[in-house]
Amino acid sequence: MEYRSLGNTGLMVSEIGMGCEGFGKDECRNAMRFLDVAEETGINYFDLYTSNPEVRRSVGNALQGRREKFIIQSHICSVWKNGQYERTRDLDEVKAGFEEMMSLLQTDFIDVGMIHYVDSIQDWETIVNGPVLQYVLELKRAGTIRHIGLSSHNPQVALEAVKSGYIEVLMFSVNPCYDLQPASENVEDLWKDENYQAPLINMDPQRQELYETCQRLGVGITVMKAFGGGDLLDETMSPAGKALTVNQCLHYALTRPAVATVLAGAHTVEQLRTSLAYEEASEEEKDYALAFASFPNISWKGHCMYCSHCAPCPKQIEVASVTKFLNLAKAQGELPETVREHYAALSHHAGECIQCGACETRCPFGVSIVENMKKAKEIFGY
Repeated sequence: MEYRSLGNTGLMVSEIGMGCEGFGKDECRNAMRFLDVAEETGINYFDLYTSNPEVRRSVGNALQGRREKFIIQSHICSVWKNGQYERTRDLDEVKAGFEEMMSLLQTDFIDVGMIHYVDSIQDWETIVNGPVLQYVLELKRAGTIRHIGLSSHNPQVALEAVKSGYIEVLMFSVNPCYDLQPASENVEDLWKDENYQAPLINMDPQRQELYETCQRLGVGITVMKAFGGGDLLDETMSPAGKALTVNQCLHYALTRPAVATVLAGAHTVEQLRTSLAYEEASEEEKDYALAFASFPNISWKGHCMYCSHCAPCPKQIEVASVTKFLNLAKAQGELPETVREHYAALSHHAGECIQCGACETRCPFGVSIVENMKKAKEIFGY
């Protein structure tokens, strides 16, 4: 298992994490099975958005004797009412739901307390200017939660939250189809068939800005919906019109700026192990570039996807890394210290480019790589 830094939290998390969809299967027996597999394979991070008390209780029981082996991302404002899940901003309900969660999980702290499901600017303003954020800050001061997170599907809202300085971890929906869609306060817009009928060209700029801003500010991204609820794995369901593999979906998410872990959705242990196979997969099995280039009605022409098809460079420049740092600097409009230092740590730099153009002949997306190297040399100085 590979581990990554979760932004500036100081936590090292497994790049393959677990969603909680499968915990409640087989009368919640799966919670124990999933945590057993996680301990065996090195998964140390999981999300618990569900407020179902039976699921929470089963997870709490499964954690006994090994709480220190797991980093828990659990949600605040997700409550159980009238026998079903609800999202709430009512402070009394929020407090009662959180206290019940802590009791059922049988723990005295949560590693990442995730403000649940914020998809509208108005909702974010209600949270940041009201009692919910103050309660979350109190929990952090008390050590009951160690870090503050927020879950969202809307890049506009997520950007506002990240820029506020309160949010240390962002749970966001990341996959190659959703990344083409503009911001919306209706999450269902992400998978509506009609939104994929017209030709879609390149990643939505606000989503690109979000990932790069998180990288710059040290906000770690934990990925949900990497498989689009399974749709991307089925040609008849995929908005792209073609199926992707589990490895391709995982690799796409893990090559986005600031992404630390993908919370792989699984309903069975076998499905979880399929995601875990990513750790042993070859580069060919992970490669998504040629599949993306063949999608009908979707084009990433001219946009670097960090796929590394440009390699090898005769001067051993890591072209994808240079381009990523170039994009971070361009998005900021200046050269942040962290970006400058990460660029400096590269073994070879854009200034070494001999403009042979070999990289451009291999790029599936027609990126002007030589021009990018020139621009990077101009910005970074070498």
